[in-house]
Amino acid sequence: MPRNSPAKLEVRVAVPDDVNAILALISRAYPGFGNYSAGQVLGQINNFPEGQFVAVLEGTIVGYCASSRIDEAVALAPHDWTTITGNGFGSRHDPTGDWLYGIEMAVDDRQRGLRIGKRLYEARRALAERLELRGIVFGGRLPNYARAKSKVGDPKLYLEQVQQGRLRDPVIGFQLANGFQPIGILRNYLPFDKESDGFAAHMVWRNPYVDPNEPPAFRVPRGVESVRLATVQLQARAVSNFAEFVKQVEYFVDVAADYRADFVVFPELFTMSLLSFETETLSPMAAIDRMTEHRAPFVAELSRMALRYNINIVGGSHPTRTHDGSIQNVAYVCLRDGSVHAQEKIHPTPNEAYWWKIKGGSSVDVIQTDIGPIGVLICYDSEFPELARRLVDEGARIIFVPFCTDNRQGYMRVRYCAQARAIENQCFVVLSGNVGNLPGVDNMDVQYAQSCILTPCDFPFARDGIAAEASENIETLTIADVNLADLTWARAEGTVRNLADRRFDLYRVDWNRGIRAEATLPEPRAMKAKGLEAADPRKCPPFPPFRRLAA
Repeated sequence: MPRNSPAKLEVRVAVPDDVNAILALISRAYPGFGNYSAGQVLGQINNFPEGQFVAVLEGTIVGYCASSRIDEAVALAPHDWTTITGNGFGSRHDPTGDWLYGIEMAVDDRQRGLRIGKRLYEARRALAERLELRGIVFGGRLPNYARAKSKVGDPKLYLEQVQQGRLRDPVIGFQLANGFQPIGILRNYLPFDKESDGFAAHMVWRNPYVDPNEPPAFRVPRGVESVRLATVQLQARAVSNFAEFVKQVEYFVDVAADYRADFVVFPELFTMSLLSFETETLSPMAAIDRMTEHRAPFVAELSRMALRYNINIVGGSHPTRTHDGSIQNVAYVCLRDGSVHAQEKIHPTPNEAYWWKIKGGSSVDVIQTDIGPIGVLICYDSEFPELARRLVDEGARIIFVPFCTDNRQGYMRVRYCAQARAIENQCFVVLSGNVGNLPGVDNMDVQYAQSCILTPCDFPFARDGIAAEASENIETLTIADVNLADLTWARAEGTVRNLADRRFDLYRVDWNRGIRAEATLPEPRAMKAKGLEAADPRKCPPFPPFRRLAA
């Protein structure tokens, strides 16, 4: 028998690869309820990596708790779950916050005898102590209140009787046993929690190692998380065969790799050069149908280059036939670890829809890379602010925008909107466009571009919010170093704090396949008393997992 055997049960920090297992756990812990989207759980992990914990029993995730840092003025004031959690994404996380806020707690029913909930609470407590936070705070459900309401009346009186031991509440009783104390009642915390009648106990644990009278002095360190970005402003030109096209693409990948770029991004529909060696005149529909035949070899070549040159490639976009026979405009992101990811264009332009019958996609999600989560918005999608906001809620700090515009007006629409996305989301936005022309290829007869790397407008960044930009309408490679740590600082301590200052009490973006719109849903079944904290019972079915395509 070996002297040392692996632990059967461990509590560790959650990582993006845990998302599907976490969703499966929550489905088991709250049967009959909806679930988070994969993007919401990914946002919790990406926005505050050290604040999310999983309990793993012999390789299976059997417990999960999610947290964020929140300023005292917000954490101890009246609030509701949706507002304080950033609609479930954990996007209200404040790296200078002096309280740890509990977003979610889920434990597998089949393993409750192992005190998994207590272990997760201990992990949270240890984190609060290590970060020297004032304590932990959350809204605790009152699952027995609705049944006792006619006898006790006000939820405050119900809570007092639970504290006195005169009434039993499984959730509040557990929290009291773990050192938490109520400081009040949160009204309309989860309006659809019928068992709690929408109420929650405002629960706190105060860190005994922090002087409550000493003002906090948390600051975001001005560190360096340097990323080198390269954007290719590509000349559209005729090629004699597929191999010649690949050679031209590989040239720019090679040059970007020589500069040790972390990412190189190509323009939207830059593969349309492949139509130049067709021997017959094709109608627009026949041409786009022919383009779909190049998808597999094109993606395989990009993946090969990403591995060979040790660089992450945002492969512009390429027409792709879907399982239902429709055609979408899809960006393929080939990472240097060998994985391939796809992001479809959500909004085809009127021109794409008319000439090529291109259909819009239905989801936009971050892609996990070795430098963190990124997002891709193809051209017209950058003009819809809710898409970029979703990516940033999921943790993206860089958004890539491959585009294809035929005149200056079209380019400036993309450019101005991309700059707005960088400012309002306090992120970097990288544009890459085509130049030149392709005679004989319908709808690609002339191009206009000035590719660029855009930043927020604040002290740590470039004066005009432009880290680098190409000259108009010439083929070139533009490179710049950006510091992701500057974004963290700006979001917490910048002159303006667009993400932190959002009014979740007034508005939010709901997705049909993401966060469900409450107004369109039937009344949910009553929440069960299994949770240790209040959780949103209207979490929807998870997104499909990130698609990994065979290279």
